[in-house]
Amino acid sequence: MAAEQQNEMKIPQMEENKENSIDGSLGLEILQIIKDSQQQHGLRHGDYQRYRGYCSRRLRRLRKTLGFKMGNRHKFTGKKVTVELLSDNRHLLLVLMEAERAWSYAMQLKQEANTEPRKRFHLLARLRKAAKHGEQLEKLCESHRVDAKTKLEAQAYTAYLNGMVQFELQEWKSAMEAFNKCKTIYEKLASAFTEEQAVLYHQRVEEISPNIRYCAYNIGDQNAINDLMQMRLSAGGGGGMMAEKLEALITQTRAKQAAVMSEVEWRGRTVPVKIDKARIFLLGLADNEAAIIQADNEETKERLYESLLAECRDTIQAVREELRTDVKQRERAAEGADSGKVSNLQYLHSYLTYIKLWTVVRRNESMAHALQAKLKEPQTDENKRGPRPQDLIRLYDIILQSLAELSSLQGLEEDHTFQKEVALKTLVYKAYRCFYIAQSYVLVKKWSEALVLYERVLKYTREVQSKAKSFNNSLKDLPDVQELIAEVSAEKYSLQAAHSVILKSIPLSDRLDNFRLDPTLLSKQPNLVQFPPDFQPIPCKPLFFDLALNHVAFPPLDDKVEQKGKGGITGYFRGFFGFGS
Repeated sequence: MAAEQQNEMKIPQMEENKENSIDGSLGLEILQIIKDSQQQHGLRHGDYQRYRGYCSRRLRRLRKTLGFKMGNRHKFTGKKVTVELLSDNRHLLLVLMEAERAWSYAMQLKQEANTEPRKRFHLLARLRKAAKHGEQLEKLCESHRVDAKTKLEAQAYTAYLNGMVQFELQEWKSAMEAFNKCKTIYEKLASAFTEEQAVLYHQRVEEISPNIRYCAYNIGDQNAINDLMQMRLSAGGGGGMMAEKLEALITQTRAKQAAVMSEVEWRGRTVPVKIDKARIFLLGLADNEAAIIQADNEETKERLYESLLAECRDTIQAVREELRTDVKQRERAAEGADSGKVSNLQYLHSYLTYIKLWTVVRRNESMAHALQAKLKEPQTDENKRGPRPQDLIRLYDIILQSLAELSSLQGLEEDHTFQKEVALKTLVYKAYRCFYIAQSYVLVKKWSEALVLYERVLKYTREVQSKAKSFNNSLKDLPDVQELIAEVSAEKYSLQAAHSVILKSIPLSDRLDNFRLDPTLLSKQPNLVQFPPDFQPIPCKPLFFDLALNHVAFPPLDDKVEQKGKGGITGYFRGFFGFGS
């Protein structure tokens, strides 16, 4: 906490030093200051309470530095910044921080109002307070001491806060006018500066645009709903309050359309759709798929896939609960099972499950395409782990698992066309999975295993080509096996070339089982055997230890040993002169 406050002490000084204009007039980078402060103090994670505390601490430091005391510790005396007191840009910063503190408190209450509706009244009061401080800042900036850029930024900031108040009060026309004023000012500012300086203004305009379209829709512009849905799907819509309202609006619009939707047709069978959640999901399915196709990058596409899957899972859960509670429906399903036909509700459940599983297949295929492109790129950083063929194998495993579940959906067991389509798709993805398994073997220089797997890939692709003649429409969304065949052929040739280079260094005695025409064998220096040969381990001579000898008690041999008799002094002299034996 102490380190954070030290950083806070440094930031204002840097900002306040750079905010004074060269000509001596007062200037304040309003949008830059609030964006930097919000990102560094909690709003990156949606923590409005932390940002509010930062604003309070910064206000206290500013008042202490400027000598702008609000009474003493015993009595509060209100004091406002006036044009006459305006001698330092920190006076403008003081009012700006008061507005930011009130706004952050309002956003904090907005989060808490989901569970405590009474806090909405306090929320409106704090938003009005923030707009009041914004108007005070705008009046101060009307002084001739303040530069033109700061005046425009103050007007845009005040218009934004007023728009937020009217937006929360559902005064759509007034809110739209305020947001349009804010947007116009920021667009003018962006056009007056370089591209690097204009980035922040363009970001602000993008944040405001969903609010304007939402107000237009509520005023009566029915075309605005399409723009809002596109914003929500492709860019996530607005943040915070706007995101919630967009979700509610889109759900409400689909619910109105769902009122006239009564049935859905799939694979030649029409089933009634009586569950509202299923109707809303099926109506929005085409929009979601269109947004995925139009996505600009893989990150956006991945987020849209996850959103669609989450919505699909919720819908399947609602249908599953209906299946459990409807006892009569289960009885009819049991009766229909004898005739091979499932109930309408069960068939709807199979249809939604099909959508979920096929979306999983498409999502993993999209991820596989991105990884394939990265695999072909040269690795610039050796320390950074790049994509490997094993990553693609895992993706194709998930795809094959989803296809296996598709073939076992209830109500489609007797649909031979569907089963053949799934089998054909399974062959395609098996070929791709086998190809990347072979690639992983190539990396560890297991040439024989890789060649066998490449042959297996060609076998799968030949089966696909022979069976695909009657299923032309089924191959539209599948990877092109012709490209895979060309890639496998190229890999086989390069693998055989690499293998032949390695065989050249192997002597003939070690490759007698592999026939290959080697002209070097007829040269003056044929590679027949390795000389000198490598050392080979041989068994060493064993050592035997008689451990039992230490524990054997031998019999006494005293009676066998000859006893020498005593000869006395005569014997001594005989021995001394050498006469004795």
